[in-house]
Amino acid sequence: MRAKAIAHGAVTVVNAISTGKGAALGIDLWTVADVRLSDHSKEIHVHIKSDPEENPQLARQTVRDILRRFNAEDRYGAEVSIDSNIPIARGLKSSSAAANAIALATVSALGRKLSDVELVKLGVKAAIESKVTITGAFDDACASYFGNLVVTDNKRLRIEKICEISKDYHVLIHVPRSKSYTIKSNIKGMKAIAPLIRLAHRQTLSGNHWDAMCFNGYAHSIALGYNPEIAMNALSAGAVASGLSGKGPATAAVVAPSKVDSVKKAWRRYPGDIVSSRINRKKAHIVR
Repeated sequence: MRAKAIAHGAVTVVNAISTGKGAALGIDLWTVADVRLSDHSKEIHVHIKSDPEENPQLARQTVRDILRRFNAEDRYGAEVSIDSNIPIARGLKSSSAAANAIALATVSALGRKLSDVELVKLGVKAAIESKVTITGAFDDACASYFGNLVVTDNKRLRIEKICEISKDYHVLIHVPRSKSYTIKSNIKGMKAIAPLIRLAHRQTLSGNHWDAMCFNGYAHSIALGYNPEIAMNALSAGAVASGLSGKGPATAAVVAPSKVDSVKKAWRRYPGDIVSSRINRKKAHIVR
């Protein structure tokens, strides 16, 4: 009655909040969820090792929804332990990674099976119910679960395209110290740029995902009041693509290995941390 699962983070290629259609790129930052079920208590206790002050509601809701899916909510409680190296509330899909890892671990602890897409959808449902997301972030959840670059229709919960990225790019992330929770985002500002974001989404379906990432990031930086110079300086230093991730405040850059030091140097003038990662191509999976 115990299982441990890992899911990975992601960065935005096209933000889906304004149009319901988006795209995200999996990165190798990770979240591990350890779920132990018990029939001694029906309570769900959550310990977030990496940030004990964070709200545990998403974890509780995900476990409840999985137990309810198998008519087991009146039989079991759970002890949930979460560890992660994904900075929370910076636009790096920490909620999607947590929901995926918790859902996968809970199903495994029950000794049951669900399809990958059904697991992702249950995590999305829990994220909406616990109010950590506006749209459910199906694009983010799919990139977190499946890896590579995933283009989605979030309203229909449908994967439109998975782009396997063959080149060995690094993904650098400039992470300001301030947090920005999706549920508190400036929806009006994002809705105003919806026509631009529809264009970016069409570009991803045509294979021009790096151009779309730059275009989306610049538009959302202006709409949400973030400094677009961070992404512009990454591009000037040789990045393949760069833009605001999610609703910010983090900025991501896709970078060839030979340009990593140049982009880091360009970003050191800005306060905050620089996180180094790679593109993730692995699915979420059971660790134990």
